[in-house]
Amino acid sequence: MRSVTGRLMLLDTASLYFRAYFGVPESVRAPDGTPVNAVRGLLDFIDRLVKDHRPDHLVACMDADWRPQWRVELIPSYKAHRVARQQAAGPDEEEVPDTLSPQVPVIEAVLDALGIARVGVERYEADDVIGTFTARAEGPVDIVTGDRDLYQLVDDARGVRVLYPLKGVGTLQVTDEAVLREKYGVDGRGYADLALLRGDPSDGLPGVPGIGEKTAAKLLAEFGDLAGILAAVDDRQAKLTPSQRKRLDGARPYLAVAPAVVRVADDVPLPDVDTVLPRAPRDPAALESLAARWGLGGSLQRLLTTLSG
Repeated sequence: MRSVTGRLMLLDTASLYFRAYFGVPESVRAPDGTPVNAVRGLLDFIDRLVKDHRPDHLVACMDADWRPQWRVELIPSYKAHRVARQQAAGPDEEEVPDTLSPQVPVIEAVLDALGIARVGVERYEADDVIGTFTARAEGPVDIVTGDRDLYQLVDDARGVRVLYPLKGVGTLQVTDEAVLREKYGVDGRGYADLALLRGDPSDGLPGVPGIGEKTAAKLLAEFGDLAGILAAVDDRQAKLTPSQRKRLDGARPYLAVAPAVVRVADDVPLPDVDTVLPRAPRDPAALESLAARWGLGGSLQRLLTTLSG
């Protein structure tokens, strides 16, 4: 990975194009009638993000493997409810709306023609790519995602924050440690422990039965982290109710493996890519062809104008 010293913006690309797909009417179509609402919506998102936050570097982080086998081996229920078809070789196929799947290769081709760095790494999710870029960045980092799992990366001291879309990307929750403490009672480092204790049905994480978000936050405030909580389970003098002690003790097998599943990786082998925000398209001819084929119109022109500004 090349040195990144200015403001780095990392896009959780799938999270954003899913939001674009559901937020932009399917009546937005290419000349041949194919829906391109996710493509144009994502271009509009990127235009607004660059315009409002002026990153020096921009990376579209991709899910090369949305459900890595090493996570499934630790917690078999991990994202199991989102599997559309199991594959004998390679990642299982994720359940994706029929009219969204064909738009993903178009999105990838447009990003490549624009010259926006696009990074996915085999056996890892986009979250892990984001975690590794964040760990290696030398300047401030803006992570744009609709996935709260990435709150664990928030770090005021390093200038790492999450821009969480509340409505489109025009209304973003700028998530720093103050926001996390107010909403969840933890800082960035504590959020992963909170998440694994609480569980997350959307990711197939069971959590500890009977330990909800508020109880998890109280336990972390009292004992510091997951290791401190488990030490308290063994300490009969620690301030745990009998039911909490029983539930946590019974959940030890889950708690032994959950941290590796919930915490994003920070050691992904990243390719050598140029992350600098492009001022002009990398491949103007390819971009012109894509614009005509898919009817990208004003969405692409607005982004090109913003990039050149």
